[in-house]
Amino acid sequence: MKKVLIVGATSAMAEATARRMAQRGDALFLLGRSAPRLQAMVDDLRARGAPHVHMAVMDANDFSAHDGMIALADATLGGIDIVLISHGTLSDQSACAQSVDLTLAELRTNALSVVAMLTLLANLFERRRAGTIAVISSVAGERGRQSNYVYGSAKAMVTAFMSGLRQRLAKAGVAVVTIKPGFVDTPMTGAFRKNALWIGPDAAAGHILAAIDRGAAVAYVPGFWRYIMLIIRALPDAVFRRLAL
Repeated sequence: MKKVLIVGATSAMAEATARRMAQRGDALFLLGRSAPRLQAMVDDLRARGAPHVHMAVMDANDFSAHDGMIALADATLGGIDIVLISHGTLSDQSACAQSVDLTLAELRTNALSVVAMLTLLANLFERRRAGTIAVISSVAGERGRQSNYVYGSAKAMVTAFMSGLRQRLAKAGVAVVTIKPGFVDTPMTGAFRKNALWIGPDAAAGHILAAIDRGAAVAYVPGFWRYIMLIIRALPDAVFRRLAL
C-alpha cells in the first residue's frame, strides 16, 4: 500500500489516476478547491477499495496554506510515499494577450503555485531520502505556440524546475517524474475538436500511474508525443513562424 497526496485531485486525469490507485489499495489524501466534488470522490474511492481516503479544501494560489496542508496530509497518512500535483487552468490565450493581470494570474496558477508547493515537498522528501514527486506538466511547454504561449510558458517553467529538482534529489533517492500529456479529452478541453491524437482521462491515468510506479524521469502521455514534439522542436524558426499552431 502506497500513501499518496494528490493536489488538484478533482481534475479529470487526477481523478482517473486516483481511481486506479484506490483499486489497488493505496491510501489517499485529496486536495482541491471544491468540497462537494472532493466528498463525492472520497465516497467513490472508498467504494472502489481504497483503505483510507481523506480530503481537505485548499486553493493552490493561497501559498500561505501550502505548508500546513502538506503537514496535515503527512500526519494523516502517516507519511507520504507519492505526491501527484495536477492542478491548473487552460489559459484563454486571446484574453491573456489583452491583459497583463490575466496573464500573470495564469502564470501564478499554472507555474508559481506548483513551484511553491514543490519547494516545500522537495525539502520534506529530501530529509526522508525516499518517495516519488510527480507533476502533470504538458507537451505545450516544449515550444511556445501562438495559440497557447501563456499556458505553454507556465508549463515550460514547471518542466525546467522539475528537471533541476530531479538532479538535486537523485542523490537522496527521490524519484522526480515529469508527466507531459498531449491531447486529453477532459472538461477543460471540451470545446476543442477531437481527432485520433486524443485520448480519454482513464487511458491517460494508466500511463501516469505506470510512469509513477517505474519512477520515470519524463513520461509523454501517450508515448507517441515524444516523437511528435521531437519534430516540432526541430522545425527551423522560419518554418515554424508560418504554421498555424
